[in-house]
Amino acid sequence: MLYGAGGIAGQGRQGKMQNKGALWALGTMSGTSLDGVDAAMVLTDGIRIHDFGPHAYRPYTDAERATLRAALGQWPGDAAVGAATEVVENAHAEVLSRFSGADVVGFHGQTLAHDPASRGTHQAGDGDLLAETLGLPVVWDFRSTDVRLGGQGAPLAPFFHHACAQWAGLTDPVAFLNMGGVGNLTWVDPRIALPENACLAFDTGPANAPVNDLMQARRGLLQDNGGALAAKGIPDDAIIAAFLTGAYFHRMPPKSLDRNDFPGLSPAVKHLNDADAAATLTHAAAAAVARGCEHFPAPVTRILVTGGGRHNGTLMRALAQRTGLQIAPVEDIALNGDMLEAQAFAHLAVRVMRGLPTSGPTTTGVSAAVGGGRISRPGDAPRSAIR
Repeated sequence: MLYGAGGIAGQGRQGKMQNKGALWALGTMSGTSLDGVDAAMVLTDGIRIHDFGPHAYRPYTDAERATLRAALGQWPGDAAVGAATEVVENAHAEVLSRFSGADVVGFHGQTLAHDPASRGTHQAGDGDLLAETLGLPVVWDFRSTDVRLGGQGAPLAPFFHHACAQWAGLTDPVAFLNMGGVGNLTWVDPRIALPENACLAFDTGPANAPVNDLMQARRGLLQDNGGALAAKGIPDDAIIAAFLTGAYFHRMPPKSLDRNDFPGLSPAVKHLNDADAAATLTHAAAAAVARGCEHFPAPVTRILVTGGGRHNGTLMRALAQRTGLQIAPVEDIALNGDMLEAQAFAHLAVRVMRGLPTSGPTTTGVSAAVGGGRISRPGDAPRSAIR
């Protein structure tokens, strides 16, 4: 099903004519929480947001999720990658085929491994094949160029956050916080015209992933819905304090993480009962965000939260408690927190098509502003590669 948000499927060409230079871009995101594929349309010229279009969500099945989980941490050519890639491509083709009116697709793929310091970054999914399937140009492989040039390759949503802050008419510095499998913060000054001069961004630490893994292991559930279990527990402050001594928290941003970069956190709560373990992992995520706020170039009064974590009332209260700031969902400024990352890759796809940078020194640590992404067009894929 398509859900309208300022437009309907099929209005792309008309919208483009009414907004000179803007394209209807269809972006996707499949995050480290492994819940499913988000897809959303944005009318943008790569600088300004002109309109938001329809969006859709395609959950992964239990079997698909197990296939993806088996490939986490693996690189191209490793045993489980082929099956995971097929899941990613099929799921994306299915949800994207529901849309019409798009001029370009921004395809993020599924991150299986991320190690910018040595091996690089690996997002499963082939943009050539997707372009062939959809009959549209597809922008993909957004992170590799940044990593190759010395950047972290993440986070990549900040330039879109800058556009969102300007679209919303904000006039003071503000922070966007995405709480998916991993947390990441973007500090934005919307008064500055170019995003590469207006943003500081970095991953904060683990977010939903450890709690989701706990719920799966102990209760056979995908997540702690609303933070209900964590609300019944007492966080172990000694575990949280030890967690915050990790070397990552002493590094200056920009910096990025993989889903499994804190392998000691989950074992640390193994002896706790379910509620106390959930509370400890939830408050650890919030404490990591509070530590991240210390890096802001100028203070903010509120943090706008996107991603699944904003539905977790216990996490939202923990964020307020540990940061001392106003914590609000991005819906407070009329954005869609479930679709913001998919919309970000729609916006970035147009930036790639226009030759505009997608990351910079203060967002990924790359030495200069760089435009990532590969462009595939129908007919680019060799016949032998088409499945």
